[in-house]
Parts: sequence; structure tokens; C-alpha cells
Amino acid sequence: MIKVKELEKIVSKYKKLENQLNESIQDREEYIVVSKEYSELKPVVKQINTFNNLSKEISDLNQMIESEEQELVEIAKKELIDAKNKFEESEKKLKSLLIPKDPLDQKDVILEIRAGTGGDEAALFAGDLLRMYQRFSESQSWKFELLSISDSEKGGYKEVISKISGQSVYSKMKFESGVHRVQRVPETESQGRVHTSAASVVVLPEADDVDVNIEEKDLRIDVFRASGAGGQHVNTTDSAVRITHLPSGIAVQQQDEKSQHKNKAKAMIVLKTRLYDHERKKQSDEIADQRKSQIGSGDRSERIRTYNFPQGRVTDHRINLTLYKLDEILNAVGLDEVVSSLIIADQGE
Repeated sequence: MIKVKELEKIVSKYKKLENQLNESIQDREEYIVVSKEYSELKPVVKQINTFNNLSKEISDLNQMIESEEQELVEIAKKELIDAKNKFEESEKKLKSLLIPKDPLDQKDVILEIRAGTGGDEAALFAGDLLRMYQRFSESQSWKFELLSISDSEKGGYKEVISKISGQSVYSKMKFESGVHRVQRVPETESQGRVHTSAASVVVLPEADDVDVNIEEKDLRIDVFRASGAGGQHVNTTDSAVRITHLPSGIAVQQQDEKSQHKNKAKAMIVLKTRLYDHERKKQSDEIADQRKSQIGSGDRSERIRTYNFPQGRVTDHRINLTLYKLDEILNAVGLDEVVSSLIIADQGE
């Protein structure tokens, strides 16, 4: 139930911010803060005005129905049906806008995909997931950048780390964290038996410099030669870099670039993000009891989705959604439908 007093408070705050902007704020940082808050409230206030206008229209039409003029009553009854439908739609939109936003939704992400149980088949499936997210990024006009790749001998990948940047990336990608399971007949299976394999996906909001403070004394940096599967540029120089954050024990290795400097820069991006996630995880664990069910909990051990090739279906187990659109989803055309359903379910909670 939407409370009228709460709506009045929002409109009042919006007008106060508008007056502040009109009075010309001298402090640049204060102007940015006020301007941002004003922009965020603008669509909410617009919807509040629509909601209030429709509420008044319904009240006026109900008064007209009490009139003794029969012709006027018939017109009012017809208009009332249309007004009530618009009011219900407006109420839904307003409720959606009033849901507190995740402050991380605007962030870019670090995407990590790792082959799980299933050997070579799991590595191939990891490759399928990588291509799905690359295509999804293209459809959203996001930038997809590979940071680290560890190839599998028979195709696919043991591990892939990438960065996705653009508008509101985390808001759509945050529900992808977890175990993705595939059921299909491997190319090497002569009997035609369906095998089950898995790959894990981790989506981390990228840490800004203001989010994480890393001191040089807390880092151990080792350099060595890139070698073995996964080194795209196996060479004879000490270009590979491993950075260990001593207080947390978190270590990151990067060897895909020929330049030691570039490898270090990429490793620092991943290290900052993992440290940021480590701190976030500690905070979220403290308040986890307040929510019995978390669609976007990011539990990486949780089986979240099954891709069944024989039946051509994809099932998201968190919201009991089954779509017989496997090809479309793996090609990212249908992934938006899954993501939208998860967002709606999360808002419902």
C-alpha cells in the first residue's frame, strides 16, 4: 500500500533540491551531489503526479456517477473503467520506482568463469557461457575485455576472467553468479548418453580507487616467465606477474600480456575487485538473517541454472522459470528475458 504522506515527503524533497539548484550552488562537489539526487527523483515525482492525477480523476468520476443525469452517469461509468486501469498501471510503476536501488547497480563488473565437474565437457561449456556473455554485452552496448584466459587442451577454457563496462552492467549481471549446469551428449560419447557437467560463474562489481585502499607494504609482487596452457604469449622474459595481498591472503596471477607493466595493471584491477567483494561479503553475511531468500545472494556454490540440450530448455531454479529457448538464450537473444524475470522477482521480494 502506497502511503500518501510518504509521497508528499518525496515531492517536498524534490522541490527543495530544485530550489537549491536554481539558487546556484557555488561548491562544485555539493552541486554534483544535489544534481544527481535531483535527477534520480525526477522520474519518481513525475510518476507521483500521474498517480495523484488519476486518483483525483477516479474520485471526480465517482461523484459524477451519483448524479441524477442518466446520460452523464453512463459516460462517467465508461471513463471510470479506463481510469482505474490506468491507475493500477501507474501504481505498479510507482511501486517499482520506490524500491530502494542497489548502490552497486551502476558499476562495471569483473566476470570469472571456471570449468567445474565434467572434465573436457565442462571446459567446453565454460566456452559456451563466455560466448553467451560476450554476445549479451554486445546487445547491451557494453564493452567486453578479456583479462585472463586458461585454455583447455581439447577446446573450451579452464578459467576466463574478463571485464565488462558500460551502463548499469552490475544491475543485469549480478544474478549470474553461481553454478551453471549443462546436460547434453558430448561429442566423444559413442552411446549417445546424456552427461551432466558444470561451470561456475562469479560476477563482482568492479572496485573504484575510493572503494578499496591498498597499501604497498601489504603487497608481495612476484614476476616469472609465462608458460604452459593459458599463456597466450609464452615468452622468454619475466613478464608474468603474481600479486599477493598479505593481510587477506588473496592472490592474483596475470600472464597474458607481453608487458610486465600491463600484466601488473590487469592483476591490480582483479585484486582490488576481489578485496572489495571480500569486504562486501563480510557485511552481507552480517545482515543475511534479515532476508530468508536472496535471489542475488551471489552464493557461488548454489546451482542456479540448468541448460538441457535434449529438451532444448533452460531452467532457472531460483524462480522456477523454464523456457524452451536454449539456442536463443545461449546466443544471448533470449537471455534478457531470464534476466528481466530475475529482476522482477527480486523487486517482488
